[in-house]
Amino acid sequence: MMCYSDFPMPANFPVYLQSSKVLEYLRIYTEHFHLLKYIRFQSEVCSVTRNSSYSSTGQWDVRIKTTEDTKDMVFDAVLVCSGLYVQNHLPLDSFPGIQSFKGHYSHSRFYKNSCNYLDKTVLVVGNGNSAADIAVEISSKAKQVYLSIRSGSWVLSRIAHCGFPVDMVKVTRFSFWIQNLLPDYFAARKYKKQINSWFNHENYGFLPLDRTELKEPVVNDNLPSSILCGAIKLKPQIRAFTENTVVFEDNTVVENLDEVIFATGYTTSFPFIKDHLIQLDDMNSHLYKQVFSTRIEKPTLAFLALVRPLGAIMPVSELQARWATRIFKGVAHLPSVDQMENYISKKTKLKTKCFSKHKVPKMLFLEYMDEIAVEIGVRPKVSQLLFKDPHLAWQIFFGPSTPYQYRLTGPGNWTGAKKAILTQWERTISPTRIRTVCRPPNYCLNITTVLSIFVLLLSICCLAYIM
Repeated sequence: MMCYSDFPMPANFPVYLQSSKVLEYLRIYTEHFHLLKYIRFQSEVCSVTRNSSYSSTGQWDVRIKTTEDTKDMVFDAVLVCSGLYVQNHLPLDSFPGIQSFKGHYSHSRFYKNSCNYLDKTVLVVGNGNSAADIAVEISSKAKQVYLSIRSGSWVLSRIAHCGFPVDMVKVTRFSFWIQNLLPDYFAARKYKKQINSWFNHENYGFLPLDRTELKEPVVNDNLPSSILCGAIKLKPQIRAFTENTVVFEDNTVVENLDEVIFATGYTTSFPFIKDHLIQLDDMNSHLYKQVFSTRIEKPTLAFLALVRPLGAIMPVSELQARWATRIFKGVAHLPSVDQMENYISKKTKLKTKCFSKHKVPKMLFLEYMDEIAVEIGVRPKVSQLLFKDPHLAWQIFFGPSTPYQYRLTGPGNWTGAKKAILTQWERTISPTRIRTVCRPPNYCLNITTVLSIFVLLLSICCLAYIM
């Protein structure tokens, strides 16, 4: 699900990649497409400003600092790809007494491994993925790990029914279609029932305080069991620190505290952009589909990965880049400023209903991918495929919404996209299938298959009616 749309993961790669494997994949991708010659390492972008001829050319002046010197260069367009996680967000003022704490504290950005926490009492602050991952990893070495959470989170397992990856099972066009058909109340109940089927969040103290149904989940398979085993102890919000203790809102105290890790997130920042019209604090109000600013005259500056999709970011940023470069080349065009601002206003209101408030908006993975795909002209048309290639249409509608779908037709299509879609399940399970088990053939057409065929026909009729 996280690969680029024209470059499937190597067959020997696991389904969920550790950071070293992600880096290896990017290196293989770079070598395959001969991209290394376009990359300048050990170079810092100091400033991006409008060129003197910007009003007519849309060009930008870019100052680049290398290990040897500083260069001023002119570019026809600029893609800002530094992403969300730029500066550590460490609000020490929110933790009274932290300055008097004699133990060691740090931001989660500086965490490397659990070796430094052997036989120590450790407090991890935060309720996101970093906090959960660090707490679980440290718990195998530390004397005791405490996890302080404030607002709660939904916690998901990576493993779905029959051991398949949860994103490949849940992120499908069929699921998204059903979700949109259901009234909000029933969709919310269904979501909570599914997410609580693994463990009851209220019993564990993880139930989100704001009850936002689409709050970004924490994905961690080991967190609940670590809590049950006592390796991790949950704590509420922090009231204050002393020299070697921490006091929580429920008046409980942890003494002889050695380490504190603040997994309190990041602040997005673009210090190199010197344009006063592009202010980060209200970017949601002027970024069209989170890529193009409505406040600059020429669409020659675009932002990538300034979204938090409920899914993988790599295919999202790739699709954004495909759209942005078509705008840069002039083969695609943006709507008028009024149209873009109306779109932003409507989307902002809708997202506020579904998601907790955040400076950088969260997105439903498939919905956002399809929106960008429409701009490029690469969104798969299931109703048309049903008559041309029923098997492929079935896989696209009921199967996982993998990035290959956006390479079937249109600009930048890839001849291997169909094969990648039809073989994706086999490639998913092949790394774990170390032996072959012979099973007798099953010639019975089960009820699930019959119902699936009926639902497919019904949905195609609905799609045909809408289109």
